[in-house]
Amino acid sequence: MPWNQSGGSNNPWGKRPKRENQSADEAFKNFQRKLDSILRGNRGGGAGAGGEGGGTTFGAGPSAGVILLAFTLIWLAFGFYTVDAREQAVVQRFGKYLAVAGPGLHWRIPFPVDSITKVRSKEVKSVAYSAKVLTADLNLVEMQFGVQYQLRDPYKFLFKVRDSEETLREVSESAIREVVGRSSLESVFVSNRQQITAKTKELVQRTLDQYNAGISVTSVNLTDIQVPDAVAPSQRDANKALADRERLVKEAAAYASGILPVAEGQAQRQLLEAQAYKSQVVSIAEGEASRFEQFATAYAAAPQVTRQRLYIEAVEAVLGKTQKIILDTRAGAGGNMIYLPLDKLMERRGSVTVQPLAPGNGVGPEESAPGVEPRQRGER
Repeated sequence: MPWNQSGGSNNPWGKRPKRENQSADEAFKNFQRKLDSILRGNRGGGAGAGGEGGGTTFGAGPSAGVILLAFTLIWLAFGFYTVDAREQAVVQRFGKYLAVAGPGLHWRIPFPVDSITKVRSKEVKSVAYSAKVLTADLNLVEMQFGVQYQLRDPYKFLFKVRDSEETLREVSESAIREVVGRSSLESVFVSNRQQITAKTKELVQRTLDQYNAGISVTSVNLTDIQVPDAVAPSQRDANKALADRERLVKEAAAYASGILPVAEGQAQRQLLEAQAYKSQVVSIAEGEASRFEQFATAYAAAPQVTRQRLYIEAVEAVLGKTQKIILDTRAGAGGNMIYLPLDKLMERRGSVTVQPLAPGNGVGPEESAPGVEPRQRGER
């Protein structure tokens, strides 16, 4: 029916007919009324615009309870956080360490209850340092080196050491000074650089573990090594002196190598001679002892004969070493002794010629005194 027909039921300015389904706005208002009545303790809930006895009017806007609930939901929503794949999150509750969260979506009680600190534990960081170091041969070198590291334990990194990066710098400089201080200048520049970096890395890691720094050192690199210009001339003089010392030491070693074999040979020869002399003396002593035993046996059998024999042999041994000859002329006239200086004659003529003596002065050297044995002519 058109709106302008009689009856007035279709008047557009009239009251609209009530729909069966409520609109979304009305449904939200009803939910708001119910929630407000629950929060206020009013279980009945008025449906009209107002109630007798000074009832509360609804529908004017959201109540304080709804606002509080919305604020609570929003506050709880702020508890969600994500951790990147290269990171780890350290969770603290009222400032006290609670846990370490790995990569992914997490929830915590929002501020001010829980707080999080994200640490890039999977990222390799690099720091560069510079230090002047003395080597083992007292040379000063200026070194540029870099240290690469990762955060192995976020909890130790944040809470066990006050300033982890400053601690890493001090530990690295101390380690490089210790390692280079045990190496020579030549090994630092040329031959031993790889071992120096490896020993430095090991020493830095061991010290950081003792400090519970939570840092893992991945590498130590020597980027530049220079001798300072201010000390270069002095170091050249010192190196020259060291070279001269090494040269003199080598020369002394060569001289010792030439002398020692000769001295050892002489010592060995003297030892052999001493052993031979010892064997000779022992043999002679043993022979003399055996001879004495034989003499003792002969003397026990014939004392007079043995005594006379020993005397004659002793005189022969004594007089046989001289070049002078003394003849006993007791058998001749006057009892004079004839002395022949054969040593002087040998010096003058080079040979010995015995001339016959004048008659009546005794016997010649080729003759024997009558009635006297040859061994009985020489007496003391």
